[in-house]
Amino acid sequence: MKSARRRSREFAMQGLYQWLISHGDANDINAYLCTTPGYDKADRVHLNTLLEGSIKQSDNLSKQLQSYLDRPYTELSPVEHAVLLVGAYELVYQPNIPYRVVINEAVELAKTFGGIDGFRYVNGVLDKFAANARPEEVGAKRNIDCRH
Repeated sequence: MKSARRRSREFAMQGLYQWLISHGDANDINAYLCTTPGYDKADRVHLNTLLEGSIKQSDNLSKQLQSYLDRPYTELSPVEHAVLLVGAYELVYQPNIPYRVVINEAVELAKTFGGIDGFRYVNGVLDKFAANARPEEVGAKRNIDCRH
């Protein structure tokens, strides 16, 4: 059974995908998402935060992600780009969510919606991005892992 947070990330990613393709209005995209089955089971506050925040910060986040990509972000598949935007948004603007949870959730989104190996790409990019976005948290966790 999917958690309300997982569902919110799925809907946010789908909304971002639609936005990347159409460059439509976030409110119109959200209105469309409301009609999608399962929407009522999503954490709507988290969904709105992710969708609106990722759209507002998309240029900034895409530019920050660029140094971790093997190609221009404009050449990413819309699914990978949307998943990376959701993950990057959470890493930068939602420090209360552990970075490993953010990365795991993004990997699950990529497995569900992306290409065959897209999840590996997403994992690698966000792992490097997290080390820069949350150096203290990532460094502390890696130091603990090394001791065991």
